[in-house]
Amino acid sequence: MNTIGRWTIALAIALLMGATYVQYMVSEPLRMNIYLTGSLALLFALIVMLARWFSGTRRFIAVAAFCAAFAAGWYIMTAVVFDREDYRPIPELTREKSDPGAGHTAVVYLTHGEPPLYDPISWINQMNEFEEQDIPFLPYMARPFFLKSLRDHYLAVGKSSHRDESMAMMLSLELAYRLEGDLGTKFYMGFLDDNPRVPAAVINALNDGASRIIVAEVFVTTSSHTEEGEHQVNEVDPESFGVETKFTAPIWDSVPVYRMIVDRSNHLRGETDKARTGILLVAHGQPDEWDEIWPLQTEQEALFGDRILDALEADGYPSGNLAKAWMSFKNPKPAPVVEQMLTNGIDKLLFMSYTISAPGMHALYDIPALVYKAEAPENFPIVNMGALGNDPQFITVLKERIDAAMADEQFVAGQ
Repeated sequence: MNTIGRWTIALAIALLMGATYVQYMVSEPLRMNIYLTGSLALLFALIVMLARWFSGTRRFIAVAAFCAAFAAGWYIMTAVVFDREDYRPIPELTREKSDPGAGHTAVVYLTHGEPPLYDPISWINQMNEFEEQDIPFLPYMARPFFLKSLRDHYLAVGKSSHRDESMAMMLSLELAYRLEGDLGTKFYMGFLDDNPRVPAAVINALNDGASRIIVAEVFVTTSSHTEEGEHQVNEVDPESFGVETKFTAPIWDSVPVYRMIVDRSNHLRGETDKARTGILLVAHGQPDEWDEIWPLQTEQEALFGDRILDALEADGYPSGNLAKAWMSFKNPKPAPVVEQMLTNGIDKLLFMSYTISAPGMHALYDIPALVYKAEAPENFPIVNMGALGNDPQFITVLKERIDAAMADEQFVAGQ
């Protein structure tokens, strides 16, 4: 084989190896080992070619050329992955704009969502939207690493319960209306990052004849999530069908939620005296760069936590045993805060993912793992209070905000 032929084959294999390795990084668990095996086979072939076909200075040139070809294959396959169409179904909008509807109200339960098993499509969509809007995120070539870390996380914990927990919360909300005799209001789940999607919820509501839509924003803060949810609702444009659409706003300023967390703390501390109980509130956090775009998220997370701590102190918990921490991007992290609280002589620690509505991977795995990194005495009682969750008090707060929107009232902060 002549020199040109050798170079062509070797560079093609390096290019293919880059593309195959990206497939390994992002594919579902049942296929990842196939792509990993293929990548290793291509690497072995490339090493053999390098040893047999190239020597001296040409070998160093070949290594550099192979790396460039590998990077090109990586880039091409990354572009293919992030050009993937969203396969998740959106129903056909069959309602005519002249249709006045059946006269009932539809409630769209808008929340984050988290697929039970690894599925990168929502993050692919999110990163593409960030790029279109010039919002800082990971460098383009590094994005397969992000998807791999997401998949590794699912492999480590098994599955997410977020979808089931959110569905249960919506059913509790619906039950509250049924028990009051309201049989007409219909409820639709709308996830940002799972199925059913927000546009599907709005379209189903329109197709079912809703004459009014209330979007229950089941979030703690005004953030990228609320902005995206409102954007997805408005893209369907229900008001062009004559359907009034209202949003309930996040719950960071809800006094009953502060009381709920105090009640939960009192229940879970058991017989431990309040003076000997430490309580840690852990917020999600966002990158500092995003604070310039969505400043209210960090501000409201902090205020929400401060007001909960004030309510706990008013209930008799010493302020020195109450603290906040961040899961991501901000400081302090949970472990050093826990270690500091242990020096106060507490007998039990309670911690809560207080800015997360429904239990999922963050509340059940990520935040607990950060808390348990603290150096604590063996068998020291540390209790996870979870997320806000399917608590009757929280469901009541959501219902009262929906009721206010139904009554065409301006919701009063603090209720």
